[in-house]
Amino acid sequence: MSHEIVGLILLGLLFVVILGGFPISFTLIFLGMVFGYIGLGDRVFHLMTFQVFGTMMDTVLAAVAMFTFMGYVLESAGLMSRLFHAVQLLCGRMHGSLFLATIFTATLFAAATGIVGASVTIIALMAAPVMMRSGYDTKLSAGTICAGGTLGILIPPSVMLVVMGPVLQVSVARLYAGALLPGLLLAFIYVVYTLTRVWLNPKLGPSLSDKELDVSKAHLAREFVLGLVPPAALIMATLGSIITGWATPTEGAALGCVGSLIVTAAHGRLTWQVIKDSTFRTAQTSSMVMILLAASTFMGSVFSALGTPALIANTLIEWNIQPEFLILAILVVCFILGWPLEWVPIVVVIVPIFLPILQATKVNMVWFSILLAVTLQTCWLSPPVALSAYYLKGVMPRWDLADIYKGMMPFMVLQLIAVLILYFFPQIILVLPNMIFGTN
Repeated sequence: MSHEIVGLILLGLLFVVILGGFPISFTLIFLGMVFGYIGLGDRVFHLMTFQVFGTMMDTVLAAVAMFTFMGYVLESAGLMSRLFHAVQLLCGRMHGSLFLATIFTATLFAAATGIVGASVTIIALMAAPVMMRSGYDTKLSAGTICAGGTLGILIPPSVMLVVMGPVLQVSVARLYAGALLPGLLLAFIYVVYTLTRVWLNPKLGPSLSDKELDVSKAHLAREFVLGLVPPAALIMATLGSIITGWATPTEGAALGCVGSLIVTAAHGRLTWQVIKDSTFRTAQTSSMVMILLAASTFMGSVFSALGTPALIANTLIEWNIQPEFLILAILVVCFILGWPLEWVPIVVVIVPIFLPILQATKVNMVWFSILLAVTLQTCWLSPPVALSAYYLKGVMPRWDLADIYKGMMPFMVLQLIAVLILYFFPQIILVLPNMIFGTN
């Protein structure tokens, strides 16, 4: 049996085992060692050592832990509550003002955290109780909260983009620049959709009462400034330094960590318990990502050494499949896999299988990476799993899960429309990277 066929058997067994619910990291290591030994002999053990140490020593990936820590610390600062309340009061006389406040706050919070779970939870804690008291429609409220929270996976400093860069051999700074306009485009689409729904049916989002709006202008200005300026300044310092090339992603992440501690301390929220909890949760999240990344890198190197990716790439090239259809097929596969799986195994295990094909067809990898990111963001709103729904349900147990699902479905469709827009108009993604870094 040829090495390429052994690799195909490995690939098929990998899909079966992952979908069967086995622990992904240990499965990758086990399958890589077994099939690597069959095809490569003792060399597989040297390969495993080299790949694991190489992954763990990649300085770019240190940004994963630091951006995660920054997000968890800012989660404790209470800035978003102030900003949400201020926007709510500023727009309170218009119908659907809470939808606008939710999306605006979620967009800014996404740019300060990069973590979907934290974004959905915090936005839900702020917005959901107020929406209930104000008589807002449950389904539209749930959809707005979940969709706004998922912006954290796309808008920099997205942890997913930090991981995606080394895996797809793309500059993380280029990915951050490429993700900005698509993230803002999605937020704009959400605003247009929710306000159009409310304009057609004002009962979906009533205006706030005079009693709720009875606050002084000085208090309103103070809350808005204190809620907006600190996170905005932190975002500009962190992302600005990375995108302009003044700092590497790791250095920018370190700057964000220090800034988040200063901002939290300035608001009187920095305690030993906050630091302890943030550190523990960061260790949990980043260790999971790093172990999985090391395991998948090892398995991928075994897969490549067997020659199977080259076989698949050459076969597809011989079939003369147009690159456009190939990209759509890959996105559809990743979208379907995103129902049972999280983004990490898809980015570090599934996508590298197609990497030789993408490189052979000379696909712009920045464009493809952001398309993939938006597609995987859509999976957070896609039943039957839709993790955003469970984060929201945990915060709002009174809301029926079926209503949450129904509220998310229109936003899932909106995101799929956004994928098509970005597919047919690639300059939305490429204009900033090309402007800042030049064309490849």
